[in-house]
Order: sequence, then C-alpha cells, then structure tokens
Amino acid sequence: MKKSTAFTTLLIVVAGFAIYYFLFQNFGSIKVALDKFTHRGLISYLITYLIIGIPVFIATYIINRRSIFESLGLSKNIWTGIWTSAIFTIPMFVGGLIFFKLRQEIELENLLAGTVVAGFMEELYFRGFLFGQIFRNTKIGFIPAIFLGALIFASGHLYQSQVASELVGIFLVTFSGAIFFAWLFVEWKYNLWVPIFTHTLMNLSWDLFDLSNNALGGMQANVFRALTIITAIALTIFLKKRKGEKLAVNRETLFSKRVLAV
Repeated sequence: MKKSTAFTTLLIVVAGFAIYYFLFQNFGSIKVALDKFTHRGLISYLITYLIIGIPVFIATYIINRRSIFESLGLSKNIWTGIWTSAIFTIPMFVGGLIFFKLRQEIELENLLAGTVVAGFMEELYFRGFLFGQIFRNTKIGFIPAIFLGALIFASGHLYQSQVASELVGIFLVTFSGAIFFAWLFVEWKYNLWVPIFTHTLMNLSWDLFDLSNNALGGMQANVFRALTIITAIALTIFLKKRKGEKLAVNRETLFSKRVLAV
C-alpha cells in the first residue's frame, strides 16, 4: 500500500471513530428516546449501539470497498470463537464456582447488556475497526496500532471508581485487556468472534459471581483472570506451532510491517 493510501486510511479511521465516540457521549439520551418506542431497555441499548456505530460501518466500507462483515472479522467461523473462548475461560468459571458466591440479585437484561451486547460491540468497534483497520490496511505495527484504542478503551472504564489507587488499577487492567483481545484477533487470523466470545464470557463470570464491583477485582479474582489469559495465550501458541504457523505478532510486526496483514 502506498504511503498516501495508508495516510488516507488513518484519516478515515480516526474520523470514523471520532464521530462514533462523539455520538457515544450521547448514548444515554439516545437510548431514553428509543425506550419510548421499544419499551424494552435491552433492545434500545442494542439499537443505540448500532446507531452510533454507523460512522464506523461507513468508514469500514470506504477503506475496503468490500463486505463490512468480512472487513471487520465477522465473516469468520463463529464456532471457532465459541469453543476457544469456552476453553480459555474455564479458570474463571471454576474459580468462581469454588471460591465465590453467585450474586444474589441478577437482572437478566442488565446481565445480557453487560456481557453479550458489551462484549460484541466493544470488540467490533475497538478491535475490529479502530485497531483492525489500522493494523490490516497499513504497515503500522501491532504496538502503535493498538495504543490509541487501548488508551480510549481503558479510559472508558474509569467511571467505575473515584479512588485514585483503584483508578490506576482499573486503567492498567483494561489497557492490558485491550492488548490481549487485539492479540487474539490477530493470531486467530482476524476472526473477531474469538475476542468477542472471550470478552463476553470473561464479563459473564465477573457478573455472575461476586468477584468485584469494578474491573479491578481482588487478588483472588485476578489470579483466575490471569489463568484465563495464560490459558488463552498458551493454547493459541500451541495450536499455531502444531500447524507449523508463525505467530503473526512478532519482532517483525511489533512496530512496523514490511507487508500488509492478510
């Protein structure tokens, strides 16, 4: 890809995400307006996410001039995302069952919104678009391609606490999570379903069991979260080596790439 084309791609990605993020600041008011028509909070929640994502979909098409689903990683095998994420998150669910209690009050709509909808939409907009379109369509490497998205993603979770030490912890945890999900996306050949279901199931275990009231969590909860991440990384590397495939994120792609991603 020529430099001018790469620069144009960057401009389109930044513009598309900036408009999405501006609309996201009005998420609450849009959802409340939709509630009057749908009378179901969860449906309004989903539709609102889709409405504010219109700039992302338009930008994706302009960049690739082909199927938006394919460009964002949604045309890949969904079953791969299901079975991999089910294995990855075993430590969190086992740990939750053994060491933690189920939350006493669980509202189904809130649970679905915080797991299925949030997991899908956050991966779609942050990994599939903001990170994915830069990394796949330019020669920018993994670290610079993920940095902006991880920064915004982590900052978006700071509402969960007012305590300075907790804010630092939440930022570091979610920033690392953004890198982890992006890595899964790349190593599983841009199958967005892998980070989507992994993100969703990790959120589900966090919401089902009384682990923590925010993304930081306690020492014990983070042990099982760390084990989930280690399991995901280890299994991914093992399966790639078994197939004789080289890791996509390596010394040659960390900061810049010689060729475009495929």
